[in-house]
Amino acid sequence: MRQLILRIILTMTSLLTVVCTPSSAEQFVSRQTFFTKPPKLLDVRTTFNAARVPWPTYYYTIDVPSGSGESLEYIKIQKRGGSETLNYFLDRTIAFKGTPDHRGEALAIKSTLWDEETESLTITFDTLVSPGTTFTLGIKPKRNPENGGIYLFGVTVFPQGQNPLGLYLGNGRLHFYGGDDGSLD
Repeated sequence: MRQLILRIILTMTSLLTVVCTPSSAEQFVSRQTFFTKPPKLLDVRTTFNAARVPWPTYYYTIDVPSGSGESLEYIKIQKRGGSETLNYFLDRTIAFKGTPDHRGEALAIKSTLWDEETESLTITFDTLVSPGTTFTLGIKPKRNPENGGIYLFGVTVFPQGQNPLGLYLGNGRLHFYGGDDGSLD
């Protein structure tokens, strides 16, 4: 009896493995691609953190680990906190391997799109960012907010594929000083 139960369990486990295993470790049965090891948002910073400063650059440093299984195709950055709408120089978006302090090879950007309704940028790479790469994305607002305060930017990354499953990496936080918040006028 014990052997029969054991055989049934082993048979069911084998059947479930065959039925539930996708054709690739990075695809669901619905052909949705995803990262098997998640990328990480390492740092978010600005070249100037004073209110009203024109032409700053906001840097987002992301690590795509070697075990991620898929290359990164595009990123969505959405303002989630802060009182003002920011306007960007979309054609001045940059990306490079490494960090702002240790820049490497440039990464080509295919497009940078702005969605005014959701206050989000979608940056698509011309060449995919391969696993094992740490890179930095630089976006250029026309100016910092008029008034000081904390601004939060949600960062979501998407793997290559026709049906990618986005992975939310968390919020990047920038603190601007000066203006109507009463500090450093």
